[in-house]
Parts: sequence; C-alpha cells; structure tokens
Amino acid sequence: MDIWWPQWWLSPKKCSLFFLFSFFFLLKILDTLLKFDMDYWSLPKLVILSPERVLSSGLKMYMVESKGGAIVCMLFSLLLLGTWPALLTLLERRGRLPQHTYLDYTITNLLAAVIIALTFGQFGPSTPERPNFLTQLSQDNWPSVLFAMAGGMVLSLGNLSTQYAWAFVGLSVTEVVSASITVVIGTTLNYYLDDKINKAEILFSGVACFLIAVCLGSAVHSSNNADNKIKLDNFSNDSKDGVGTNGISSFKQRKFNSGSTNDLEDGAPGKAKFGTAAFLIELENTRSIKVFGKGTFIGLAITFFAGICFSMFSPAFNLATNDQWHTLKDGVPHLTVYTAFFYFSSFCFVIAMVLNLTFLYYPILNAPKSSFKAYLNDWNGRGWALLAGLVCGFGNGLQFMGGQAAGYAAADAVQALPLVSTFWGVILFGEYRRSSRKTYTLLAGMLFMFTAAVAILMASSGHRK
Repeated sequence: MDIWWPQWWLSPKKCSLFFLFSFFFLLKILDTLLKFDMDYWSLPKLVILSPERVLSSGLKMYMVESKGGAIVCMLFSLLLLGTWPALLTLLERRGRLPQHTYLDYTITNLLAAVIIALTFGQFGPSTPERPNFLTQLSQDNWPSVLFAMAGGMVLSLGNLSTQYAWAFVGLSVTEVVSASITVVIGTTLNYYLDDKINKAEILFSGVACFLIAVCLGSAVHSSNNADNKIKLDNFSNDSKDGVGTNGISSFKQRKFNSGSTNDLEDGAPGKAKFGTAAFLIELENTRSIKVFGKGTFIGLAITFFAGICFSMFSPAFNLATNDQWHTLKDGVPHLTVYTAFFYFSSFCFVIAMVLNLTFLYYPILNAPKSSFKAYLNDWNGRGWALLAGLVCGFGNGLQFMGGQAAGYAAADAVQALPLVSTFWGVILFGEYRRSSRKTYTLLAGMLFMFTAAVAILMASSGHRK
C-alpha cells in the first residue's frame, strides 16, 4: 500500500502480525497494571477482571464491568471499525472485484471471533453462573443463539451493501449516513432493551445530532456530485479530443498489483491530481464498479438500506446476551459476550459466503462476472482483504464488550467511525479535493454535528447491574 506510509507497512502479512501482537500485548499490559491500587479513572481499574485464575498460568477471564473500561473498549473499537472500510475501498478503486474481496474479508472476520472466544471466553474455570465458551456450546440456549445469528445476518447484509455504496457516494458519506441511521434506530431500541440505564435526556440529544448528520451527509454527496459533473463537463469542452464522460476509454488503465508502488491513490507527480476531472475519469477506468451515468438515488438508496440493517444487529445481540424477553428456560445461564459473538460471526460468515458465491456468477450493479476458480487464483490485494476482516472482527468484539458493561445504547458511540473513515477518504483517496465552498461548508457541518453526537452519547453511559 504505497501512499505515505513507511515502507515497512507495505506488506499486509506484516500488518496482520503486528496488529495481533499489539492487541495481545495491550491486554498483557492491562493485566500487569491491575496489580497496582490506583483511583477509579486510572488505567488499571478501567478493566475489571473476575477473581478466578486459570490453573498455574495466572491468567484470568477478562470481563469488562466498569464504565471506564467500557469507554476504553469503545475507543479502540472506533479506531478499528473506522479503518477496515478504507482497506476494502482501496481494493475496489484498484479494480479488485467486490465479490473476491468480501469472500476473503469474511474468512478472517470469523477467525477474529474464534480467537476472542478461545481466549477471553475460555480462560478461567467454568461456573454455573458464568460458563466458559466450550461449555456453553452444549447448553440448551438456542433462543439466545438465534438472536445472535439474526444479528449476524443483518450485519452481513449491511456490510455487503456498503461495499457497493462506497463506489457510488464515497467512503465518507456512506459511513456517516449509515452510522447515523444506526444510531437513530438502534440506540432507541437498545435504550429500552437495557431498561433505561442510560441518561435519556443526554442520550436522545445525541441521537438528534446524528439525525442532523444524516441530512447533512446527503447534502454533502449531492453537492459533491454536482461539483464533479461540472468538472467533467468543463473537461469535455476544453479537451482537444473532446474527451468527457463518454471518453474514459482513452485513459490507459493500470494493472493492479498489491505489492507495486504504482498506485492510483498516491497522488504522485505525473499522475492525475486529486479532485481533477482527469483523476475522476482515470478512477472510473480503474475501479471494479462503474459509477458514471448512475444517479445519486442509487447510492443513497443502498446506503439507507445498509443503515437499516446496521441498526438491527446491536439490539439483536443485546437480546442474545441479556434475554430481556425471557426466552431461556429456568436455570440456563445467559450467553456470555464471547459465545454470542461466535454465533453472531458464524452466521454472518454463512450469509456472506452464500451471497458472494452467488454474485460471482450473477453479479449486481453491472459488476464483472467471475467464477470460484477465478476467485481462488486472484491473489492481488488478498492480504489487505484478509487484514480488513481481522480489523473489523476485533472492532465488533470490543464494541460488544463495552456495550455489555455500559449499555448497548451508549456503545453505539462507536458509530463515530465515519470520523476515522472520512480521514482516510480525504487523505488517501482524495475525496472532496477541489470541491466548491458549499461542499466544504456542508462537510464541516456534518463532521461537527457528528463529533458532538458522539461526545453526548459517551456522556450518557450507564452501568449494567
């Protein structure tokens, strides 16, 4: 990935190893610091561990129980969930088929859930009140399992939809609009499911800010789309050859190579500059999903559908872990976060595999047709797709760990991920470069309202008894 990152980061395999090492090294630091007695807001007490120890190893089962610990989980989740969309967007812009990318992504997304279940969910002795992961697999807890699987299904549909929406409306607007819809609907449902443990007057003020961000996000896309149309029309009029939106074939495509330094997004001298008509045409010529000539409505419709799907997965997961509807038999313990996350990710994996294998042979939105053999032979960018799955998987896991402690309504603050995604969109992909003052004003307003909403949602955090 040759943008402005150090040369060490060019290998996705090294990125994956570094990510896993950093994740577990962080947990080891927290475990060591817990030996010291410090005040409530100090790092050691941000994560509270259960009193059990694992045999002679001294390891404990990690259970986030404090408000501070939940906020730490949310912040790490925010960073991870805001980063993985940028990796998939990069591959689509380089011409890799979304079907291939999503098949790779979903494999390591499930792997992350398995790693969490076999570490956090398995360390420590199993008790009747808090059974470990393997013990819960054999218990009669199918009502909760079905809720977890339903959550995984809608998340898979939402993630799949956003992969196409990114091409039509850009990374920034897709994430802002879908996340805002998630908060407006999902946070309201979680508030009532969690027995109103969050402060309503603060919580719903944040929800209102998210709703305003939805409107501004739609306006940003409409304004930016109009800016791009003007650029392309002017380019067509000024070009000696009359090259416009109908002449994109005159630009030579670059063959995508995951390890090369010849990248569309690097903005190197001699290549089309970010935000210019030539850049837009070259991008259209390279990417796997062609968007010229498509209306604004298609991209926004896909984005809104994704937002509806995303708004359902957290309430479903909440029902799976807390059984508010009393569907479990007497004496059957609730699913732990780790067990529920395993079932959640497993069904997410099944849905993603079925749909994307179908889309290989019956593509949608004019994407190129492919085959399973072609997918197996497509190694260009596979490392980045696999890394994206790991990043998203651990991000979702941290979100649920924080939500179980402080309330899933407050945990929806991780929907601030568009703040991270917008950073990647502007810096790496040149979104909104050379746009009008109106577009910049709307973008600034959108991000301001979004930041305010996240801060307010964080302030509404409660504590689950």
